[in-house]
Amino acid sequence: MAYHFDDLKLDKGMYSVSGKSFTAVLEEEDPTERYRGTALEEMDAYQRQLKRFDIKVKGAGSDVVEKFFQTSQSAVLFPEFVARSVRQGMEEADLLPSITAAETRFEGLDYRSIASVPEKSKKELRRVEEGSVIPQTQVKTQENLVRLHKRGRMLVASYEAIRYQKLDLFSVTLRQIGAYISRTLLEDAIDVLENGDGNSNAATKLKVGTSPIGGIAGTLKYDDLVDFWAQFDPYEMNTLLVSGDVMLQMLKMDEFRDPMTGLNFQGTGKLTTPLGANLLRTSALGTGKLIGLDRRYALEMVKGSDVMVEYDKLIDRQLERAAITTIAGFAKVFQDAAKVLTV
Repeated sequence: MAYHFDDLKLDKGMYSVSGKSFTAVLEEEDPTERYRGTALEEMDAYQRQLKRFDIKVKGAGSDVVEKFFQTSQSAVLFPEFVARSVRQGMEEADLLPSITAAETRFEGLDYRSIASVPEKSKKELRRVEEGSVIPQTQVKTQENLVRLHKRGRMLVASYEAIRYQKLDLFSVTLRQIGAYISRTLLEDAIDVLENGDGNSNAATKLKVGTSPIGGIAGTLKYDDLVDFWAQFDPYEMNTLLVSGDVMLQMLKMDEFRDPMTGLNFQGTGKLTTPLGANLLRTSALGTGKLIGLDRRYALEMVKGSDVMVEYDKLIDRQLERAAITTIAGFAKVFQDAAKVLTV
C-alpha cells in the first residue's frame, strides 16, 4: 500500500503559516484519518515523517542529531523536534493546570479580561417571587489591560558540538529548558495571584498571629490553617500553593500523619490536606508564604503563542543563538477566590 507521507514535500515555509502549528500544516497535507486501521494509525503526521526518514528520537537506539540533516527536507523536521521536547519539559514540571480556571488563546500582547463583582447581598441565591425583579449579575470588561510577556531561553551551542550527540540525550537538555520556562510562567501566575493584574484586585493578605488568624507569628499550626480556610466563604479553598519551608512545617503536623494521606502520597505522589485542599510545593513562592485559592474561580491563563523556535536558524544549523520562547500572561477572575497567608 502506497502512503502519501512518503512523497510529501517539506519546506521551512510550513512553520510560518499564520495561526497554525507545523504539525497542523502537516496534518492538512497528510491527515491521520487516512491511516485508520493501518499500522500507522497511532502516529501523527510529524511522527510519520520521522518514520519516512528513519529518524529514531527515543530509547537506547536513538539516532544522533546529524541524522536530521541527511537531506534538506529532513532538516525541516528538526525545529519541531526541539519544540516538542521543550513542551514535554514544560508539561512534566507544570503546576499551572492545577491553579488556573480557564485558558484563553489570544494573538497580541495586550488583553482585556472580564469581571463580575456583585455586591455581597447580590451573591445570595434568593427565591424570586412571581412578578418580582430577578437579581442581576453584571459582567464587564476590566479597566486595565493584562500584559502578556515573552518568556524563554537562548539555545547556545555550535552544530559541531552537538551533531554526534544522541537525540535521546539532547532532548533531556531541551526538556530542562522547558522546565525553566514553566517555572518562569508559574512565577508570573503567583505574582498575579498575590498582587493582581493591574485592575485593583490584589489578594487579601493575612498573617499568622493577626486577626482573624490565630496562633503565633513565625509558627504554623493546624488551627491556623483552619482559620485560613474559614476566610474563603462563599468560595472553596481547594488548592494550596506553599513554599518549601511551610511544606516542612505542615508535614510535621499530627493531622498530616493520617494513614490515608500517606497512602495517597505513596501511590500518586500527590498530597492533600485534611481540609481537602490539593497541596502544591513550589520554590517560586517566597519563604514563609502560602496561597490558598479556589482554582475554579481564581486565575485565567492567556496564551499568546505555544512554544516558538527560530526555525530558520535551526534548519540552517545556526544553533549559536537560537531562541526558544512562549508568550503568556495571567488575569485575575474573582479577587476573593485567592488569599495569601504569611507565617
